[in-house]
Amino acid sequence: MREDARLSRLLERARGIDSAPRTLKLARAARELLPGDSGHGDALSTARGGPTDIAARRLAEVRERPSAARELGLGLMQVYQALSEAQGRGRGELELAILFTDLVGFSDWALEAGDAAALDLLRQVGDTVEREISDHGGEVVKRLGDGHMAAFADPAAAVETACAARARLDGVEVAGYRPALRAGVHLGRPRKLGGDYLGVDVNIAARVAEAASEDEVLVSAPVLERLDPDGFEARRRRRFRAKGAPRDLQVYSVRPRR
Repeated sequence: MREDARLSRLLERARGIDSAPRTLKLARAARELLPGDSGHGDALSTARGGPTDIAARRLAEVRERPSAARELGLGLMQVYQALSEAQGRGRGELELAILFTDLVGFSDWALEAGDAAALDLLRQVGDTVEREISDHGGEVVKRLGDGHMAAFADPAAAVETACAARARLDGVEVAGYRPALRAGVHLGRPRKLGGDYLGVDVNIAARVAEAASEDEVLVSAPVLERLDPDGFEARRRRRFRAKGAPRDLQVYSVRPRR
């Protein structure tokens, strides 16, 4: 009984150290210094669905109490992910441009406008965006609430799709809301799994789209290199930083030239 009590005290002390604010701060700082995505464990960074991705997501979801051990465990998985990606794992064979779109301010408006108005708007936006994707030779990969994910063999076609859809939505208005499309395009070699595309390049495309402002189309440097400079004007986004995207990734805001 004495040994059991001693063991219980040691475990309790270890838990206290594990959840101490200073220990947590050090563990999180260590993750920032490690190679790879320091946000590893969220839905985007674990989208591939492999065994380590599932383990990382499960570990990230354990939030009963703050835990330095959990942070360090995720840190080890982020290093493994970075090493795997450096060796080409998580990428497919075909080079594709991945486009993500969504609507700025849609969720807040939908709460006030109600389901009927929101459904009316989503139908109009969906018809517009999907028609442009099809007309430009792209493939709708999936619908994401008020947004889309699409794949293109031609990066220029992906950018033209985003710009054309944004322009065509200018005439749409439902219950006082005018849809403001934002989009991001990245070029890479995503892995195809069934009808979906997964992997680091998909994550990067999603992060680029998240960084776009209202009525803005952002593209990564590999996409810009494939665009005709006579067809588009580009302005570099100087302060682009996103978890899951390479630190040296350059991103540009693009518009068709008049």
